[in-house]
Amino acid sequence: MPIYTYRCRNCGFEFTQMQTFSDQPLTRCSECHKRTLERVLQLSPIIFKGAGWYSTDHRFSSGQTRRSDKGRDKAEGSPREKSKN
Repeated sequence: MPIYTYRCRNCGFEFTQMQTFSDQPLTRCSECHKRTLERVLQLSPIIFKGAGWYSTDHRFSSGQTRRSDKGRDKAEGSPREKSKN
């Protein structure tokens, strides 16, 4: 269930309330009893979990990225080319 923050425009009282998505927003302040409550918009944190995020994104089991392997082959030549010279 989401937790909403409310603030009264009249008295400044601020509180949080756990409500379901289908509940109507609160309008009456519990302190001054006027219908001046407004919901305060807040940012939600994002947490990335599981495979595919940052440290495991596009990695081989050796830990090297594909991009660095390709860059090494182009710049230094592959190990097979060096052994032929």
